[in-house]
Amino acid sequence: MTFVPALIAAVLVSAVPPAPVAAKKPVVDEYHGIKVTDDYRWLEANDDAVQAWSDAQNVHTRAVLDGTPHLADVKARVGTLIRSNSISYAGLTWRGGLLFAWKIDPKLQQPMLVTLASADDPKSEKVIVDPNALDAKGSISMDWFVPSLDGKKVGVSLSKGGSEAGDLHVYDVATAKEVGEVIPHVQNGTAGGSVAFAADGTGFWYTRYPRGTEHTPEDGGFFQQVYFHKNGTKTETDTYELGKDFPKIAEIVLSLKDDGKLLLATVLNGDGGEVEFFLRPTATGGAWKQVSTFADKIVQAQFGRDDALYLMSRMNAPKGKILRLPTATPTLDKAVEISAESDGAIQHLVPTKSLLYVVELLGGPSRVRVIDLAGKPVRELAILPVSSVDDLARLDGDEVLVNNGSYLAPPAWFHFDATGEGKKTALAQTSVADYSDVEVVRDFAVSKDGTKIPVNVVKKKATKLNGKNPTILWAYGGFGVSQTPGFSASRLAWLEQGGIYVVANIRGGGEFGDAWHLDGNLLKKQNDYDDFAAAAKWLIDHKYTSKEKLAIWGGSNGGLLMGAALTQHPELYRAVIAQVGIYDMLRVELTSNGAFNVTEYGSVKDPEQFKALFAYSPYHHVTDKTKYPALLLTTGANDPRVEPWHSRKFCARLQATASKNPILLRTNAHAGHGIGSSLDEVIAERADVFTFLFHELGVDYKAVKP
Repeated sequence: MTFVPALIAAVLVSAVPPAPVAAKKPVVDEYHGIKVTDDYRWLEANDDAVQAWSDAQNVHTRAVLDGTPHLADVKARVGTLIRSNSISYAGLTWRGGLLFAWKIDPKLQQPMLVTLASADDPKSEKVIVDPNALDAKGSISMDWFVPSLDGKKVGVSLSKGGSEAGDLHVYDVATAKEVGEVIPHVQNGTAGGSVAFAADGTGFWYTRYPRGTEHTPEDGGFFQQVYFHKNGTKTETDTYELGKDFPKIAEIVLSLKDDGKLLLATVLNGDGGEVEFFLRPTATGGAWKQVSTFADKIVQAQFGRDDALYLMSRMNAPKGKILRLPTATPTLDKAVEISAESDGAIQHLVPTKSLLYVVELLGGPSRVRVIDLAGKPVRELAILPVSSVDDLARLDGDEVLVNNGSYLAPPAWFHFDATGEGKKTALAQTSVADYSDVEVVRDFAVSKDGTKIPVNVVKKKATKLNGKNPTILWAYGGFGVSQTPGFSASRLAWLEQGGIYVVANIRGGGEFGDAWHLDGNLLKKQNDYDDFAAAAKWLIDHKYTSKEKLAIWGGSNGGLLMGAALTQHPELYRAVIAQVGIYDMLRVELTSNGAFNVTEYGSVKDPEQFKALFAYSPYHHVTDKTKYPALLLTTGANDPRVEPWHSRKFCARLQATASKNPILLRTNAHAGHGIGSSLDEVIAERADVFTFLFHELGVDYKAVKP
């Protein structure tokens, strides 16, 4: 008798069209004397044959998922949970007596840009830019916004279809009308973009990508530079400022001192964590001066309201120490250490009139220390237990607004005055997702080399540890990006069906500082995968779940993690969700975004780095006779960060094995990396993910009434 996978068997009555077979067209490459065969190189193209294959995969995937029991119920529940959240606000910036903010309305497709008189006066809200009015389907999104110092103008990057390829639009705040000329291509994928308005109102500095024949079309997302645009002139006459000598993979962020007299350029060398800084007096004829180099390990700089830059240094201090540098003499030999490395890993600094707010991580959860400008400890802010501080905005004097949330509590903005007294403002999100019967258990798994890995278990308090609970294990593990406690209304759709949700703080992230990051990148990337496997085994050993009830989920670098987990320990998991992932580590650096990742992953040009990349590259470790877990791969056709062909090739290779579990590829033609996706798209994908996991893990879904 022919074995039929459970998920597909459930929907055979719907006559599911088979997944298209990908033809093998071998291409052989040689790296340092090692020949590597790539059977599916042809799927990297963007031609009619690839489109037809991808479309057929979508038809197959859609038929399987649409025929799965309870998809409509799950989608309705996820939609209810997400759309019933209250309006929330993010990215608060105080300029010219106004708060500028993203306004996220769960009844709309995209966030909008608004101003408020204060965080306690939502009725004062004024809409400046509404992408929903520009396109009701939600295909236009804001990449970022930057107000002028006086709050009279604001620059907004607008892009389409999740592409993150944004043009700069300038709006007059008083009239909410667009003014001046649109500046093309100031924003692109990983390298991002930025703008800073001159205090005298004559124009602005902005990040510019190659135009015309300045570089080849393939390099259109590299070689970012700084230009100045004078109001009332054509962008073709804009003047060059900085960047011709920067690395090809430079990522530039501009910031202006509060008095408008100094401009700072933060320059990242790709995504590996190296940063350098340049300073320029804004007066006519002011010249750029380099403050630090990549080798100096200064990774953050913030203007104080005094005449100083406050720097976060990792020189002999992987968790970060703080230096004060007078702007009158901006060379590192004039910098003075004011706060030594502590037990917390510094995330960011916010200088106010007489204080310095230091946001730190303690292995995942946040802490906010307050010191004076000489480094003397003042206090620690009272925030929620096991929570994260995702943003901290300074107001006048020493007052700040702190965005604080947890796994169990929606994020809220708290106002802290100069004495440290804090209160919740009117900008606090509420949700119908009731977490009152849910708890967080924080423990540690032990990795292969003995390193303790934090494991955060989110579960119903009444959950019995009998090894039978359907469980999702999530992690990321790369680029120094930390997984902090965060609220999710839709996560309740999993928990209320008896599910457990787990976040592992594996190496490669920054939860314990730069050493934690560096112990999981380049030649040490395998540590990430060993950490993740250890977390999975810990959950099984402690009876939270079993191999038959364990699913894993990750996206982007976390998608790479899923690919490595799937190929290294296929016996350990029942189902896998891999979103916008990287799977061919030998060719990733040839892509527009992959070049930015070389400082994190390494290059095949280096013999030792090639050896490490080849050792874990998921695409190259699929074997024909292995039984792989059920897999749902998702990707976006417009993804500027991870090329969709990674998912296509990985899918084709896995479908060619003897594994009988479903291997599904879901390509969204209207999305990119997930950034800028419409709310409808987010809900639809989340529902597909949960439905797939409910079925594969044998959850008898029970519909929940609103």
